[in-house]
Amino acid sequence: MSIKRIDVGARMSGAVIHGNTVYLAGQVGEGASVTDQCKSALAEVDRLLAASGSSKSKILQTLIYLADIADFAEMNAAWEAWVDPANTPARATSEAKLAAPKYRVEFIVTAAID
Repeated sequence: MSIKRIDVGARMSGAVIHGNTVYLAGQVGEGASVTDQCKSALAEVDRLLAASGSSKSKILQTLIYLADIADFAEMNAAWEAWVDPANTPARATSEAKLAAPKYRVEFIVTAAID
Protein backbone atom coordinates (compact mmCIF):
# COMPACT_ATOMS: atom_id res chain seq x y z
CA MET A 1 0.00 0.00 0.00
CA SER A 2 1.17 3.47 -0.74
CA ILE A 3 1.72 6.16 1.85
CA LYS A 4 0.73 9.79 1.20
CA ARG A 5 1.85 12.66 3.43
CA ILE A 6 0.07 16.02 3.73
CA ASP A 7 1.68 19.23 5.00
CA VAL A 8 5.11 17.63 5.21
CA GLY A 9 7.51 19.39 7.56
CA ALA A 10 11.02 18.84 8.86
CA ARG A 11 9.80 17.02 11.99
CA MET A 12 6.38 15.68 11.04
CA SER A 13 3.56 15.67 8.56
CA GLY A 14 0.18 17.16 9.36
CA ALA A 15 -1.48 13.96 8.15
CA VAL A 16 -0.37 10.59 6.83
CA ILE A 17 -2.62 8.38 4.71
CA HIS A 18 -2.02 4.65 4.56
CA GLY A 19 -4.61 2.55 2.82
CA ASN A 20 -8.06 3.77 3.87
CA THR A 21 -6.88 5.36 7.11
CA VAL A 22 -5.60 8.86 7.85
CA TYR A 23 -3.51 9.67 10.91
CA LEU A 24 -3.31 13.28 12.04
CA ALA A 25 -0.45 14.75 14.01
CA GLY A 26 -1.35 16.29 17.35
CA GLN A 27 -3.34 19.45 16.70
CA VAL A 28 -3.14 22.43 19.04
CA GLY A 29 -4.93 25.73 18.63
CA GLU A 30 -4.52 29.41 19.31
CA GLY A 31 -6.39 31.48 21.87
CA ALA A 32 -6.40 32.29 25.56
CA SER A 33 -9.14 29.90 26.66
CA VAL A 34 -9.52 26.15 26.31
CA THR A 35 -12.67 26.81 24.26
CA ASP A 36 -10.78 29.05 21.82
CA GLN A 37 -7.93 26.56 21.51
CA CYS A 38 -10.38 23.69 20.94
CA LYS A 39 -12.22 25.59 18.20
CA SER A 40 -8.95 26.53 16.50
CA ALA A 41 -7.47 23.01 16.71
CA LEU A 42 -10.68 21.33 15.57
CA ALA A 43 -10.91 23.68 12.59
CA GLU A 44 -7.44 22.44 11.62
CA VAL A 45 -8.63 18.84 12.11
CA ASP A 46 -11.50 19.61 9.70
CA ARG A 47 -9.03 21.07 7.17
CA LEU A 48 -6.63 18.12 7.34
CA LEU A 49 -9.44 15.56 7.14
CA ALA A 50 -10.89 17.29 4.06
CA ALA A 51 -7.43 17.39 2.45
CA SER A 52 -7.17 13.66 3.14
CA GLY A 53 -10.57 12.80 1.66
CA SER A 54 -12.21 12.24 5.03
CA SER A 55 -14.41 14.14 7.50
CA LYS A 56 -15.28 14.26 11.17
CA SER A 57 -18.11 11.77 10.58
CA LYS A 58 -15.42 9.19 9.74
CA ILE A 59 -13.23 9.66 12.82
CA LEU A 60 -12.40 6.30 14.36
CA GLN A 61 -10.48 7.43 17.43
CA THR A 62 -9.46 10.67 19.12
CA LEU A 63 -6.90 11.08 21.88
CA ILE A 64 -7.20 14.35 23.77
CA TYR A 65 -4.50 15.74 26.02
CA LEU A 66 -5.25 18.52 28.50
CA ALA A 67 -2.53 20.51 30.24
CA ASP A 68 -4.89 20.65 33.24
CA ILE A 69 -7.62 18.04 33.72
CA ALA A 70 -9.63 20.75 35.49
CA ASP A 71 -10.42 21.99 31.94
CA PHE A 72 -12.23 18.72 31.12
CA ALA A 73 -15.77 20.19 31.22
CA GLU A 74 -14.82 23.23 29.12
CA MET A 75 -13.10 21.01 26.54
CA ASN A 76 -16.10 18.65 26.47
CA ALA A 77 -18.47 21.55 25.74
CA ALA A 78 -16.35 22.62 22.74
CA TRP A 79 -15.95 19.01 21.59
CA GLU A 80 -19.69 18.28 21.82
CA ALA A 81 -20.49 21.42 19.80
CA TRP A 82 -18.11 20.18 17.06
CA VAL A 83 -18.31 16.38 16.91
CA ASP A 84 -20.83 14.63 14.65
CA PRO A 85 -23.36 13.34 17.23
CA ALA A 86 -24.42 10.47 14.95
CA ASN A 87 -20.81 9.29 14.53
CA THR A 88 -18.93 9.79 17.79
CA PRO A 89 -15.50 8.13 17.78
CA ALA A 90 -13.75 6.07 20.41
CA ARG A 91 -12.10 8.68 22.63
CA ALA A 92 -9.73 9.01 25.55
CA THR A 93 -8.74 12.14 27.47
CA SER A 94 -5.66 12.47 29.67
CA GLU A 95 -3.74 15.17 31.45
CA ALA A 96 -0.28 15.72 30.00
CA LYS A 97 2.46 18.29 29.81
CA LEU A 98 2.11 19.75 26.31
CA ALA A 99 4.86 21.03 23.99
CA ALA A 100 4.66 24.65 25.17
CA PRO A 101 3.08 26.29 28.23
CA LYS A 102 0.65 28.29 26.06
CA TYR A 103 -1.03 25.09 24.83
CA ARG A 104 -3.91 23.82 26.94
CA VAL A 105 -5.37 21.09 24.69
CA GLU A 106 -4.16 18.78 21.92
CA PHE A 107 -6.13 16.42 19.66
CA ILE A 108 -4.76 13.32 17.93
CA VAL A 109 -7.16 11.90 15.35
CA THR A 110 -7.36 8.71 13.30
CA ALA A 111 -10.07 8.53 10.63
CA ALA A 112 -11.30 6.34 7.81
CA ILE A 113 -11.31 7.29 4.15
CA ASP A 114 -13.91 5.90 1.77
